Formats: sequence, structure tokens, C-alpha cells
Amino acid sequence: MPLKKRYFIFLSFDGTSYHGWQVQPGKITVQSKLEEALSVILREKIKTTGAGRTDTGVHARSFVAHFDSAREDLAGNQNILFRLNTYLPADISIDDLLMVNNQAHARYDAKSRTYRYYISLKKDPFSRKYTWYRYGNMDIDAMNQASAYLMKYEDFTSFSKLHTQVKTNICKIYEAGWITDNNILVFNIRASRFLRNMVRSIVGSMVEIGTGKKSPAEIENIIMAKDRSAAGVSAPAEGLFLENIEYDPGIFL
Repeated sequence: MPLKKRYFIFLSFDGTSYHGWQVQPGKITVQSKLEEALSVILREKIKTTGAGRTDTGVHARSFVAHFDSAREDLAGNQNILFRLNTYLPADISIDDLLMVNNQAHARYDAKSRTYRYYISLKKDPFSRKYTWYRYGNMDIDAMNQASAYLMKYEDFTSFSKLHTQVKTNICKIYEAGWITDNNILVFNIRASRFLRNMVRSIVGSMVEIGTGKKSPAEIENIIMAKDRSAAGVSAPAEGLFLENIEYDPGIFL
């Protein structure tokens, strides 16, 4: 039996209608839709492994998964990309297919991941699915002061969803900060890995700082507490986007 080839598939999706990325019994997920499309178009049973999980309602501008196939002609195959995109619903798009070495892993080989969270300070019916609308001004300087503290620590238990099965809550944050674009506040954060619900709980705490309920330095107390109840309420899923996943170029063939 010939050795199958391994591919990375790059996709983007609007998470509004999905119970996250990962297959779940009785739930509509991005992974289940993708595996169905791949199996039909490639005419073989395809199972995918994602770079991580996304929660219900979270979006991705660049998500990556890997799968194995007997076919050797998929890398950059525009016809296959067109057929996959025709089969898939309008809220999932395949952007590229690249062959990788057979040991490459979409999750474990990721060097970093970047998320962005969007807050709208103005009610906008056209962005309601993609931003968290918050009335009133926020102190972005205070929020950036708080963001700087994140890079001093590695244990983010206080920002992790409770009762998960991860072995460690250690993450290395490389970048974190806020910018403003008209009536939109954008939080950009890049790290080695993220815990379940981590970005949304960080944003929830940042909003308390931005609205003056807490001082920027109190983010350190939250981190050092290693207790989820010390952090703010999680921000809604609709404002969160997975923006990028970084890999060593050497894994691509």
C-alpha cells in the first residue's frame, strides 16, 4: 500500500453558526463540515487534525489543519480548491493546500498563534456578529499598561476555563496590546499557545481596567492568584478572531 502524503489545509470561517472547530456528537462544527467536503471531493475517507480548538461562535481568518491522502496532486491544486469551496457552505473558505513532511503536525508544530479581539464603541448593525458593542469611552492607555504585564508571566491559570484536560497552563506571550481605529478597539495578542477561553477572559479583565473599575497593575494580582474567579467575566465569542498560526518553513515540501 503506497505511503499517504500529508497536507496542511488553510481555511477561514465565520464561526457564528458553529459549535467551534472540533467534532462533537450532535453538533454542527467546522471540522465536521470540512471532513465531509474533503471525503466527498477526494473520494476517500479523510480525518483532519486541527491546530487547536475554537469555541462556539469564534471566527478564524487563518486556521490550519492537517490530513493524509493517497493523492499526490493536491498542493496548490486550484481545481480542488474550487470544488471544495463550491461544496462547503458560504461561511467556510479553503484558502490553500500545501504538502508537508509526513511528521508535520498542525497543532504541535505551531510556533505561535495570533488572536485579535474587536470592541465597538458605536452600535453598528453590520458589525454585530464580529465585535462586542460596549457603550462609553475606555482608557486605551490603561489597557496597554495592563497588556505589558502579561508578557512578564507564563502561568495563566487565572484566565483558563475551569476543568479542562490540559496538562499545563504555561504560555509564553510575545506580543499584547490595544490600538484604536475610529470607533473600534482592537486587542492583538501573540503567544506560543493559548488556554481554553484565555483571550476572552483577558479581554473581560481589560475592559474592567479600561472603564476604571480596576487599575492596570491589578492584572498582576489576577495572574498571581492562579484562580479563574479572580479574573473578569469572559468577553463574548463574536468579537474574537484567530488571525494567524506560524510554522517553521522547513516543514513544507
